[in-house]
Amino acid sequence: MFEYSLLHWTGFLAAAVLLNLAPGPDIAFILGQTARGGRRAGFAAMFGIWTGAFGHVLLAAAGLSAILATSAITFSIVKFVGAAYLIWLGISALRSGGDKFISEKVQTSPAFLPVFRQGILVALLNPKVAIFFLAFLPQFVETGSGPAWAQLFLHGSLIIAVAAFIEPPLVLAGARLTNKLRNSRRFGLWLDRTLGGVLITLGLGLALENR
Repeated sequence: MFEYSLLHWTGFLAAAVLLNLAPGPDIAFILGQTARGGRRAGFAAMFGIWTGAFGHVLLAAAGLSAILATSAITFSIVKFVGAAYLIWLGISALRSGGDKFISEKVQTSPAFLPVFRQGILVALLNPKVAIFFLAFLPQFVETGSGPAWAQLFLHGSLIIAVAAFIEPPLVLAGARLTNKLRNSRRFGLWLDRTLGGVLITLGLGLALENR
């Protein structure tokens, strides 16, 4: 069970690294929360994204992601809910006065759980992730290497494991960079506006996305 060639693992790991480096709502959310709330908020966002992604792995392994790929109504509902959520987060950032970047504010940064829950929703409410897993993971299912669902679960979990080597350094680097600029209210206002614009753009892009 789970016996694969070196070529199999090389191809899979290369694809997993590229997947985790690709820009999208997850990376934007993680870096945005890192900039706004420091390292703690960044890790909360990151763990939330991972948890939401793991939910998609479970759905793919159970075959439920196929519903999103075949049902236009279900896909549209999830898509618009996810887009609305991203846009709401973006508007919230635009309405901020930049105060969350001031050093004194960061010391009382948002609690871990609210940011963690937001990360889960950002990942779960993106139907493109579910369809991607459904299209990507089966390519690495090999006859004789175990049940299909188990192989899907293994490879999906490993994608998140690869993220554990890529995203924490991004959070640490982002927190270190923004800490040096944190006493500038003007910088905080600019960063809030940028984050808000990025999240709204991603939300609109998701709303216009076709299956």
